[in-house]
Amino acid sequence: MERDISARVAQLHTLLSDHAHRYYVLDQPSVSDAEYDILFRELQQIEEAHPEARTPDSPTQRVGAAPLQGFVQVEHAVPMLSLGNAFTREELVEFDRRVRERLERDVSDVQYVAEPKLDGLAISLRYENGIFVQGATRGDGRSGENVTANLRTIDMIPLRLRTDNPPAVLEARGEVYMSHASFNALNASMQVQGKPAFVNPRNAAAGSLRQLDSRKSAERKLSIYLYGLGELQGMDVPESQMQALEILGELGFPINSETAICSGIDACYDYYERLNRDRPQLAYDIDGVVFKVDALSEQRELGFVSRAPRWAIAQKFPAEEAITLLESVEFQVGRTGALTPVARLKPVFVGGVTVSNATLHNMDEIERKDIRSGDTVVVRRAGDVIPEVARVVLEERKNDPKKIELPKQCPVCDSAVVITEGEVKARCSGGLQCAAQQREAIKHFASRNAMHIDGLGDKLVEQLADEKLIANVADLYSLSMEQLLSLPRMGEKSAVKLINAINASRQTTLQRFIFGLGIRDVGENGSGLLASRFGTLDALMSADENALTNIDDIGPIVASSIQQFFANPHSRELIDSLLSQGVEFPENQVEQVEETLTGNIYVLTGTMSDMSRDQAKTQLQLRGAKVTGSVSKKTTAVFAGDDPGSKVTKAESLGVPVLDEAALLKLLEPNAL
Repeated sequence: MERDISARVAQLHTLLSDHAHRYYVLDQPSVSDAEYDILFRELQQIEEAHPEARTPDSPTQRVGAAPLQGFVQVEHAVPMLSLGNAFTREELVEFDRRVRERLERDVSDVQYVAEPKLDGLAISLRYENGIFVQGATRGDGRSGENVTANLRTIDMIPLRLRTDNPPAVLEARGEVYMSHASFNALNASMQVQGKPAFVNPRNAAAGSLRQLDSRKSAERKLSIYLYGLGELQGMDVPESQMQALEILGELGFPINSETAICSGIDACYDYYERLNRDRPQLAYDIDGVVFKVDALSEQRELGFVSRAPRWAIAQKFPAEEAITLLESVEFQVGRTGALTPVARLKPVFVGGVTVSNATLHNMDEIERKDIRSGDTVVVRRAGDVIPEVARVVLEERKNDPKKIELPKQCPVCDSAVVITEGEVKARCSGGLQCAAQQREAIKHFASRNAMHIDGLGDKLVEQLADEKLIANVADLYSLSMEQLLSLPRMGEKSAVKLINAINASRQTTLQRFIFGLGIRDVGENGSGLLASRFGTLDALMSADENALTNIDDIGPIVASSIQQFFANPHSRELIDSLLSQGVEFPENQVEQVEETLTGNIYVLTGTMSDMSRDQAKTQLQLRGAKVTGSVSKKTTAVFAGDDPGSKVTKAESLGVPVLDEAALLKLLEPNAL
């Protein structure tokens, strides 16, 4: 390619990228549409005549490509975590209290970044040496789908970072959404084509982003706002969340103009109320506000719990409501045998979807709200997601409808229904003899965050169980191609894919295996704690209550559930069967030390020089001690590093010993006691 053509291509790249940035990101167009089209067509003609001039960051690469066969999974270098939710002012105040306590502050001076919570889809954008190379959906937080071709069609996303000194790797994170204008235009087009309209912008955005034909994505006019950073290489890490957003803006990304700094939780709630009031005027849907601790050093200190950061929360807007008729009540049996009353409703449109079923939670809720079959009720989508019956419209009650009663026998297996003292939930006593519990256990075992058997959805589990091809999770590993092909609407390609997914799940991790077993009261976070603390399945199965409750976040109730599960002969038989079928996972031999500190309670504060506080916490727990975040009269001692906070003052006021890091290291020495 001649030098003057190369120069013109580079010039057109710069001109078109600058014009697009001013139009789509800054909302300050510098040329007319016709002028832009002339430049764009010139570049297309050059690339057609000189294919070697066409590069991945060329503006012509936004128009879409040939359809894909399917989406490939992408592993996130840094997990994409979900957020905890708050629905009331009290919950937001409690979040702030926890933040200040962990940061050891007595005054409400935490700086938060507030931003609208868009009702869209979280994605990551990966740039290498300034060039956009990969885009992925959030997925389960650890891995998502590669939707690079579709993301290229979004004009607001720069294909090349606007800098002369790009980092080696930059991963930007944001939310893809569909504006009201694009949504209305799309539905008008669907109507002309005689196709069903989309219910709401979020569904439309999700469907558009997951088109295998990226040319269709390009027609849908998606938008994006960026809200954070993931992996960084070859670039200084920002000091704050707001600085990270400013850097993203300078690199050419669109940043929501509603983003603001709030000093203290009262300012946060003022922002929330203002945005809730103004949201009808916004050009896009939002379902709440996200608050993040601004200082990244404080974010690191606060850390994470389960799949959510401790330094951020989503304050959701009040749920939308509608009135309809509660026609009947049925009881569903869950994985752990819990009976959940479900209201069958006269279909009603609420919160952007048609609702015909809603949870009634439990019998206490039914009695508290005095809900009866035949009542006129108010239905809402709590957090704009889960439909529930909020209350009865008593003035519409007629003919003294019959009260809802808890069944005495399980509606599925006819076993006795029991309520354990101190619990609200009623449960089927049939255990894994109950077909409903068996099926729910299989669905849980195959789920993304457990054994991740791709393609084994709820409907297929029901179908396999109905055909008596599976009765428990171990039966999955005995399924044959012939059995799968005998199912209605099961093609050879789908059967091969499922068999491959089942075989792939044989290689897993201890955490996923524990979670997949479905031990009552043990979630994904608890499974991780157990895997980290015990290292091997045998060690976990033989753990006593003291060893279990010495782990933070595992109390006597959870410990009892774990012990009961492993003491059950059916559980042991199931585990043996899974292992004999070739399910395996690496077992980590954790450091074995004598539990010399059993019964002691310690608090760590300040910065340690020879080990991190997390390392110190682990070492103390290995020796049987409990490590808590607050000082009380029961605290054995407080270990204070550099720059300790108010915990030292509180310890001194309570007469609790305050020791230095040297004393901690001495305590952790072998045979120290």
